[in-house]
Amino acid sequence: MKPSSPASEAVAEAATRPVRLSPLDIIGLGLLGVRTRRMRAALSALGISIGIATMIVVTGIPASSREDLLNQLTALGTNMLKVQPQPNQKPPVLLPPDAAAMAARIGPVTGTSAVANTHATVHRSDRVSADDYAGLTVLASRLDLLPALNASVSSGTFLTSANEKFPTVVLGSVAAHRLGIEPLRPGQPSPQIFINSRWFTVVGILDTTPLSPDIDRSVLVGWDAARTELRFDGHPTVVYVKARENAIENVRSVLPATVYPQLPGMVQVSRPSDALAAKREAQASFSALFLGLAGVALLVGGVGVANTMVISVLERRREIGLRRALGAHRGQIRNQFLTESVVLSALGGLAGVVLGVLATVGYVTYQDWPVIIPVASVAEGLGGALLVGVTAGVYPSIRASRLTPTEALASA
Repeated sequence: MKPSSPASEAVAEAATRPVRLSPLDIIGLGLLGVRTRRMRAALSALGISIGIATMIVVTGIPASSREDLLNQLTALGTNMLKVQPQPNQKPPVLLPPDAAAMAARIGPVTGTSAVANTHATVHRSDRVSADDYAGLTVLASRLDLLPALNASVSSGTFLTSANEKFPTVVLGSVAAHRLGIEPLRPGQPSPQIFINSRWFTVVGILDTTPLSPDIDRSVLVGWDAARTELRFDGHPTVVYVKARENAIENVRSVLPATVYPQLPGMVQVSRPSDALAAKREAQASFSALFLGLAGVALLVGGVGVANTMVISVLERRREIGLRRALGAHRGQIRNQFLTESVVLSALGGLAGVVLGVLATVGYVTYQDWPVIIPVASVAEGLGGALLVGVTAGVYPSIRASRLTPTEALASA
């Protein structure tokens, strides 16, 4: 008998060596089970998607609701402070004319403005008795008052650099009602009111200002016009300061010495709005709620994934036995089912994200809230689906890979 040649031995060894599968081959095998069992794969992914969609919804809707609540609280002046002289001082304390500019130099301050009481009297016309007091205050106003108060114009325009030097006024909502001024309409003559025996033209009416009810009962005159027409001395009586919320207490502590360094104790600064405390409590409460709801939803989805994958792998022992009989080794069997588990989890996770986002956007839009989809929830949902899918597929795939072909086929 002739001894075998090295070439023939190499051929024989190559024939018996297990075939190495590339990553693409493994993915193809994992997708094979999904493609051939489409209904089962769809139902398996459905359980995952419901869990992920639930997590997106229970985090997205409260996040949008919280954002709407925080916007409403911000509109109430959570970041605004009022600086004014201590009342009932003899002689009266006068803030410096540039007090607002001095406050603006504080680092966390984002905006300032000022008004001043001109002590003028206002009437609807010159035919009204001088003793007929309307209970309105005539204030000299800076041009940047509206953003400082989160205020807006209901009709007409606010004071501008083009008209602040002329006898023009803007009325608060209550002042317009008491003076009998109707909303201004384009193309119609602007009404006039009588202030200190001078006619002033009404160019705008403000919406209600929740931050400063005193502005609602005021008649606002340009700073320069108040000097020339009403003999205003230029000293503000109230300075409005807006600052970053996380530094509002620090700004409050340095404001007196900043706007009136000679006698800081003669200046009072309003304390931060109660709405700021409510806003911070709302942030903390909603954050805890997010964590609890997301955890419950992910746990439900994870149990569904684990149950589906365990049953899927255990029911396919005949396929495992057949592949082992055809030469597939344990690693290939294990990788095939792990890949299928990951694919199913990924498909379910993606479907759940889409469903959750659509449901959240639809509900939030109906409620007219800002749309907030927490990115962390989306990432955690996909990551959690993959992790749970891998975890659920590890044990049954390892157990199946250890079966011999005869055992696998006999137990099928």
